Amino acid sequence: MRQAAEGGRARRARAASTDAAEGRPWALALVLLAGMGALFFSSYGLANWLASQRAAVPYFHFAWERHIPFVPWSIVPYWSIDLLYGLSFFLWRTRAALLTHAKRLLAAQLISVACFIAFPLRFAFERPAADGLPGQLFTLLGGFDKPFNQAPSLHISLLVILWVAYAMHARGAWRWLLHGWFALIGVSVLTTYQHHAIDVPTGWLVGWLCVFLFPFGARHAAAEPAARTRRLALRYAAGALAAAALAWLALPGSVPAALLLGWLALALGCVAAIYRQGLPALFQKQADGSMPMAARWVLAPYQLGAFANSRWWTRRRPQASEIAPGVWVGRFPNAAELRRLGADAVLDLTAELPRLAPAAVAYRCVPVLDLTVPPPAQLDEAVAILEAWHGQGRKVLVCCALGYSRSALVAAAWLAARATGEPLALLRERRPQVVLGADSVAALAAFIGRRQAAQFSGEASDAGRIG
Repeated sequence: MRQAAEGGRARRARAASTDAAEGRPWALALVLLAGMGALFFSSYGLANWLASQRAAVPYFHFAWERHIPFVPWSIVPYWSIDLLYGLSFFLWRTRAALLTHAKRLLAAQLISVACFIAFPLRFAFERPAADGLPGQLFTLLGGFDKPFNQAPSLHISLLVILWVAYAMHARGAWRWLLHGWFALIGVSVLTTYQHHAIDVPTGWLVGWLCVFLFPFGARHAAAEPAARTRRLALRYAAGALAAAALAWLALPGSVPAALLLGWLALALGCVAAIYRQGLPALFQKQADGSMPMAARWVLAPYQLGAFANSRWWTRRRPQASEIAPGVWVGRFPNAAELRRLGADAVLDLTAELPRLAPAAVAYRCVPVLDLTVPPPAQLDEAVAILEAWHGQGRKVLVCCALGYSRSALVAAAWLAARATGEPLALLRERRPQVVLGADSVAALAAFIGRRQAAQFSGEASDAGRIG
């Protein structure tokens, strides 16, 4: 583990020295800004023109929106996003970070314009006249921004992406000023009578989707998922299609219900893509159990369902079972459950759920896709962590969603490594609910074989030195 950490630090140091040698990518930033600007105005204008050719363009708003005040001066923060958009290309020290930022902006543009063309909406209220500078800015805005292109609000999608970008570079009081100004920009889409309320959450979700799809510094080796993982991907994809169909059917009766179902469809679609690639790292869960805000927003319906499922199936059964002194196997814990156990360390095998444990608890996540078997490297890593913590005298909870499969396999491997009788029999005696299928049993047998081979190799080496 120490060697892996040192290797990671060495790689980061080499990357930093390479970035410093390259210098800031000013020329690329200028090229991307010019290209993205041209794409923005051309595609946005095309969607406007196509909507204007329709005999009738529908609209949607809630009755309470009539009470939203028109605030002329809020056109200033509304317009400021254009300046922030342009400057954002020059924030980045590395080519890779700049390209990731550009991909986010491009994805937001393409997704939003596709929605504008497929499902155009228009703004329904008449905007009052404005004088002075606000009036001039509204006149300028009206030269290219027609009352179409509503949902999802591209303004809000870009706001999310830019907010994330600038927040990465702001510190101290500047950070709070930044948050306040970006919040004003978000409110201004309503107080300038540019958008209806329905456009805001849809634009917000598109923005976070783009951030989620293109995380900074993400490089994942290609993996060929097992047949079971591919089948699970198909199930999640079928669920996404079903939720999308229900959203379409619910739209005439309840727009909020359609939005929630659409959000569920998006989350399940992302999960299906993760399973199809067989890469738990795509959930973006960190070693300390935290997840970035983009993942939490995009996957929220799925995560709520997964957490509720873990509570439902374990509601009448022990939440955790002690399999050895100071070692429990159990469901994904919250702070209260950890206090009841007296556990001071958590070995988390879930990839899909963000940490709920308090900061004072030692925490390590080895992410494994639900209903799958960890590959040998992950199983070895998890057992090594558990061995180290147990050796330190910590009270450890090994958990997955239910505490029946992923965590049970790790616990059985750890028991096998300690040569504590028959590990599966002991585990099932202490926690009868465990579910270890043929794949898990095969993974455990392979783990035991690797341990025995390593032990034999070590003994042979010792014998050679003695000889």
